Amino acid sequence: MEFTDIFQSDAFKLYGIPLLICLARITDVTIGTMRIIFLSKGMKYLAPMLGFVEICIWLTAITQVMANLTHISNFFAYALGYSIGNFLGILIEGKLAIGTVVVRIITKKEAYPLSAKLRESGYNVTILDAQGNTGHVNVVFTVIKRADIQKILPIILHFNPNAVYSIEDVRHVSEQGLPSSEAKSKRNIVNLFIKGIRK
Repeated sequence: MEFTDIFQSDAFKLYGIPLLICLARITDVTIGTMRIIFLSKGMKYLAPMLGFVEICIWLTAITQVMANLTHISNFFAYALGYSIGNFLGILIEGKLAIGTVVVRIITKKEAYPLSAKLRESGYNVTILDAQGNTGHVNVVFTVIKRADIQKILPIILHFNPNAVYSIEDVRHVSEQGLPSSEAKSKRNIVNLFIKGIRK
């Protein structure tokens, strides 16, 4: 049997094509999920690049489905790949932890020890006096990288274990709002990208 005969065999049409369709859908939907997340974060250069790759893979998968309409397994492979791709896209984006978040901490205790520790750790902190349901509270704001969330939570729980905190994505933040090391890193990434385009 020649190598090309494998692609014409009934076994390949029954098992091989659905597998390839599923893998193609997993790949393009994973990329597509990340592209949508990157779009929501305002990453206007990376998102279109991912979109180009995504649609090329999608066209390959849908072409195979349309060319083999007699096999119901192709439809299930297409749907299965779509589902797995969504899951993997969200999982990968979570691991990458790209972007910036604002952490809002509301505490009844004096916020100075907490804010001092956060500043000592390199974060910019703003404190406001506010009035809660049961009296005076402090509201602490800080803008951090998503990757630093797991670093900052133990600090909050150590100094103010009963504090109420919320974490929200930020689409854009000025460099003045970032810790100095992060602002410098952000400038370096942007400069490298611009130099790459000019070349």
